[in-house]
Amino acid sequence: MWEVTGPAGQRAWLFGTIHALPDPVDWRSDKVEAALAASDRLVLEVAKINDGAALAGTFARLGQSPGLPPLTARVPPANRPALERVLADLGLTGKLDGLETWAAALTLQQGISAKSGLDSSNGVDRALVRQYRKAVGEFEGAEAQLGIFDRLAEDDQVELLLAVLRGVKAPLDDARRMEQAWATGDMAAITAETNRDFLTDPELRAALLTARNRAWTERLRQLMAAGEQPFVAVGAAHLAGPEGVPALLAAQGYTVRRVQ
Repeated sequence: MWEVTGPAGQRAWLFGTIHALPDPVDWRSDKVEAALAASDRLVLEVAKINDGAALAGTFARLGQSPGLPPLTARVPPANRPALERVLADLGLTGKLDGLETWAAALTLQQGISAKSGLDSSNGVDRALVRQYRKAVGEFEGAEAQLGIFDRLAEDDQVELLLAVLRGVKAPLDDARRMEQAWATGDMAAITAETNRDFLTDPELRAALLTARNRAWTERLRQLMAAGEQPFVAVGAAHLAGPEGVPALLAAQGYTVRRVQ
């Protein structure tokens, strides 16, 4: 967690979250509680993250297109057996053909994670929105967030799908490693996670990470300039490294102090 102070004394807090965990974790601390109490607004990536029906409706509307080729035909021949095995293992053979490639990739990732015991209901952002009693805002919302995936070029969507296939063998191990890094505040390890696999692809990195960080930084500056004192809770990867939100704010003259 970081405390941000603006040139005119404005205040905000940045809290790195993790979106899915195998088990509930005790993430609250005296410093987090104090920051939440001092804030006047909670800002998430998606404010209505607990509205499953609305999220599913948005996903279905953006993620489906008529006349698509079978999903297995969209990946290189060498990757088709692996994709077929994953689809069969999840009981999804032939069921994702109507989805755009990005949507199929996210659906597969969700299925793989669930089978490994990961549960988004244990995510910190969901707990925050359940418990916060003041105003709740968002940087993107489901429409804008899924729209980022929807606008990806097909080659990038395929790379996203291939990344899901590459990670199918050890999703729980990967989650445990990320959970440990997050629980201990090991930003070097979290930064390393932002510099691997599909996030090394320039187009995907720009669309899914760096462009969003810049947009969020500008939105946070606007909130602080308007006199808000927001508690910002976003995925920890967005706060890591020289392209993370804390570094971007510091480069623009804000005092950014890590407090936890």
